[in-house]
Amino acid sequence: MVNFLNNNFLSISLIVEYFVVLTVVILYKNYKYTAAKYFAIFLIYVALMETLSRYTGLVHPDKYLYFFVGTVLEKNHWQTTITWDIGAVLFYVFYFRKVLVTQVYKTILTVAGVCFLVFSIIYIIVNNDIFFTEFYDSIVLAGAFVIILCSSLYFIEILKSDKLLYFYKDLNFYISVTIFLWWIVVTPLTFYDVYFVYEIGSSYRDEDYAILRRTIYLLANLFMYGMFTFALIYCRPRKKEIANCK
Repeated sequence: MVNFLNNNFLSISLIVEYFVVLTVVILYKNYKYTAAKYFAIFLIYVALMETLSRYTGLVHPDKYLYFFVGTVLEKNHWQTTITWDIGAVLFYVFYFRKVLVTQVYKTILTVAGVCFLVFSIIYIIVNNDIFFTEFYDSIVLAGAFVIILCSSLYFIEILKSDKLLYFYKDLNFYISVTIFLWWIVVTPLTFYDVYFVYEIGSSYRDEDYAILRRTIYLLANLFMYGMFTFALIYCRPRKKEIANCK
């Protein structure tokens, strides 16, 4: 099973990501008058960025991007840092500010988001020598803290409101639970990414760790995108609810 997942990592990842995109395209009309429309657009953005990140598969002496071999662009650490480690976290800050009602919670997220962005920029500038070769563990950990904060504030708010009576019908509940669990599972991997450092001109990797890392990420992604797909379908607003949102 592990060998199957490892050997088909890229194919399985793209299939589940684009299945979510297909779901978004089909159901977008149900969400276009709600804050969830931003989440739908974000899922398309993630799939696009993930597709572009696969350019590394073409970086080979016998393939189209052969001229990247031995350069800082041979691997995609830089893209992951910008589009996911920073970009995804900032999106969720933006999204939960749209979802939350309590002004104090919105302010907390605004401050957390600004601090995270400033910290990330400064940290990258100070440690620019590893931008193309490593993931920034401090940025990953800070991002996880912000994500947990987003989810926690949402949970606190529904516990203090009537939303608790129908939380299982709320798309944002499933989003909160999913991203909370996803970040809790994958964040500890950052402590072991020393075995995943790219040395320019060298193809060496700790293969055992690489396999373990891919397997954990794939299972986490299957869970995350599976939950998103289920939630988008199950929680979609009905016609009467859509009419009330217009």
